[in-house]
Amino acid sequence: MFKVFELLKATKGKLISGSADAQVNAISIDSRTINENDAFIAIRGVTFDGHNFIQEAIDKGAKAVIVQYQVSGIKCQDKNINLIKVKDTIKALGDIANFQRRKFSIPVIAVTGSNGKTTAKEMIAWVLSKGFCVLKNEGTKNNQIGLPQTLTQLNRNHDIAVLELGANHFGEIGYLAKICQPNIGIITNIGPSHLEFLMDLGGVLKEKYTLIENLERPGIAILSSDDKLLGEKISGNKKNFIFSFGFKHKSDFFVTGIKNNSERLEFMVNKKFKFRLRTPGLFNIYNALAAITVARILGFEYKAIASRLLSFDFPKSRLQVIKLKNIKFLDDTYNSNPASLNAALDTLANFKARGRRIFVMGDMLELGKHKELFHRKIGRYLTHACDTFISVGKLSKLAAQEAKNFGFDGKNIFTCQTSSQARDILRQKISADKDDIVLVKGSRAMKMEGVFK
Repeated sequence: MFKVFELLKATKGKLISGSADAQVNAISIDSRTINENDAFIAIRGVTFDGHNFIQEAIDKGAKAVIVQYQVSGIKCQDKNINLIKVKDTIKALGDIANFQRRKFSIPVIAVTGSNGKTTAKEMIAWVLSKGFCVLKNEGTKNNQIGLPQTLTQLNRNHDIAVLELGANHFGEIGYLAKICQPNIGIITNIGPSHLEFLMDLGGVLKEKYTLIENLERPGIAILSSDDKLLGEKISGNKKNFIFSFGFKHKSDFFVTGIKNNSERLEFMVNKKFKFRLRTPGLFNIYNALAAITVARILGFEYKAIASRLLSFDFPKSRLQVIKLKNIKFLDDTYNSNPASLNAALDTLANFKARGRRIFVMGDMLELGKHKELFHRKIGRYLTHACDTFISVGKLSKLAAQEAKNFGFDGKNIFTCQTSSQARDILRQKISADKDDIVLVKGSRAMKMEGVFK
C-alpha cells in the first residue's frame, strides 16, 4: 500500500487534486487489469500513451492518477480522484519502485548477462523459495517498465528479491541498478547481443558490468571465470567480494564429471556434490552454478540445493524438449544471438537420435554492422550439428549459402521467409518423423513458434 504523500515524495510530483493522506493499494500502468483503489500511472511510450486510458482506469476504480500532462475532460475532483502531475511518468514509476525498495533492508539479487539471465534468475528464485519468500520479475519483465513494476510489489512478507536486468542501450543497466539497489550482482556471460546499439563486446561488457559498479553493501559479485572478459574483471577487481563459477578448477564453484543423456544432465560441483538438471543444454550448468553460488552464500546446504534444482522446470521456449504430432523438438524459440545459437547447435549435435538432426533457423536480429558475417559463421558451424537445414529470413539464407559452400549437401538445405513456411517444409517436403530431432531457434521478432502450429 502507498500513501499519496509517499507518491509525492518519491516522484517530486505536484498534487493537483485530492488528499495527501489518501491511500492506494497498488501501482498499475494497465487500465485493462487495474483493480479498485489502485494508482494508475499514465505511461507515455513510443506506440501508446496511457493518458488516453485515464478515464477507463477511473471507471474501473482507480483512486489516484499520475500524469505527465493534464487531459481535458477528465474530472478528477468530481470523483474524488487524487491527481498527481510529474515531469516524466516512466521516471516516476522508477522513483516509486526505488522508494519502495528503500523501505526494506532485505537482500536484493540482480542478474544480467548476454545469455541465460532469465533461466538463472528463475533457478535462483526457485532454490531460494524453499526457505524464503522471494519476489522476482515475472517472465522477462526486466526493463525500465517491468523491473519497477515488480519492485512496487515488494512488501513486508518478502525475505529476498531476485531481479533480472536487461538492456539493449547504454545506460540502462545503471539506471535499473540505481532503482533496485542490489547487494549481490550476477553476470552470466558477455556475448554478441544487441550489438546494433552496444557496438561490440567491449560495449556489452561496459554496459553489463555497470551492475557490479552499482552494488550496495556488502557488494558481492558472482561472475563466470570461463568468460574471457569477465575473467579479466575477476582478476582486476579490488572493490567487491567476488565469487567465481565455471569449469575451471580455480573457480570457487567448479564442475567435473559431466554426463549428458540428451534429456538430463548430471555433474559434480567441487568434486564432492552431485547435481542433476532436467535439460539437454550443457550451457545450463552455468545457470545452475550461479544459483548454487547464491544459495551457498545465503547458507543453503548442497543437498537442499541439489533437490531443488532437480525439480526445476525450465522456462518455456528455452531449449525445451517437446513432442508434437509424434515429432521431437528442441524448442529454443524465445530468442537468438550467436553465442546462444552455437550452444543450441552443440546440444543438437550431441542429442541422441535414431533419425535426422534437423535445424530450423530464424534470423538473429540487432547484431549491427556485422550481422551478415555472424550469419555466415553460423552457416559454417552448423555443418557439424545437423543433417537437414531450413533457413527462415534473408539473413539466415546467408547461413544456408555458407553451409553449402562448406560442403553441406544442397539437397538437404531449404530456404523460406516465414516460420509457417518452414513448418510446411518440415511436414510435407522432408516429412519429419518420430526418429528425428528438430531444433527450432530464432530472434523473438521472427516468431519461430509458428513452426509448431
